[in-house]
Amino acid sequence: MAARFVVVPQWQGSSSSRAMRLIDGAEAIRGDLPSAATIVVDVPLGAGDAVGTGVHRYSAVATVRERLRTALDAVPADELPVVIGGDCGVELGAVERASQAAAARGSRLGLVWFDAHPDLNTPATSPSGAFCGMVLRALLGDGAEGLTSAAPIEPSRVVLAGTRNMDDQEAEYVGASGVTVVDADSLADGLGAAVDALDVDEVYLHVDLDVLDPGEFGGVTDPQPFGASLEDVTAAIAAASSGRRLAGAGITMFAPASADDVPGDMPPILRILSALTAGARSR
Repeated sequence: MAARFVVVPQWQGSSSSRAMRLIDGAEAIRGDLPSAATIVVDVPLGAGDAVGTGVHRYSAVATVRERLRTALDAVPADELPVVIGGDCGVELGAVERASQAAAARGSRLGLVWFDAHPDLNTPATSPSGAFCGMVLRALLGDGAEGLTSAAPIEPSRVVLAGTRNMDDQEAEYVGASGVTVVDADSLADGLGAAVDALDVDEVYLHVDLDVLDPGEFGGVTDPQPFGASLEDVTAAIAAASSGRRLAGAGITMFAPASADDVPGDMPPILRILSALTAGARSR
């Protein structure tokens, strides 16, 4: 199974003052991808409008979701779609499409969310209004009209991996919903068993680069201390995909501080991309 890379330089889902750097990050990753296996999704130049939804830049985010779904519909069934953000809001269209494709195959899809944050807010609970902090909740079926998944995933089939910064209401939701949490120190040894317990046939792997400890990788908009090592993340990716079909993957939130920082930031990203596509190469 070959990988097909879909680059989505969306920045509108982020509330960071460095949000525009997400465009630079996506383009930097694109530069290391094989051009013949890469699709680029056009992202609106304008910020977009909330349209009364409580989601900042809602109109731009919604437009990108539809454009991404169109791009993914063109990926052959025998290729692994790997989405390159941009902010992690791009995962709405990607995971939604993977969930629908798995259902069409009669499979149960699990979702592994490598992220320092759970992204489980709604427009009513979000302190920022940024969609990147709501995208996982939208994938579970809750959120602004027009920005929730058409094929929601059950919370009991979701693992938060390396998550360590939850808002109070997000933590309450996790405790009540059945979402599994594997902390950063337990990724290498614990994630495989956690995914096995989901009883799923396929998985989608989302990697927000802030899952990494800032001491190992700093090119993100909101670094969080006590993160995972690169070795643990790559080992956990292998464990999560072992013995089951990889339905898709995403890597998001690369925001280099400057062009001079890109060469030093790229090796960890390329190692994660290699880990994500290893399963596809072996099929």
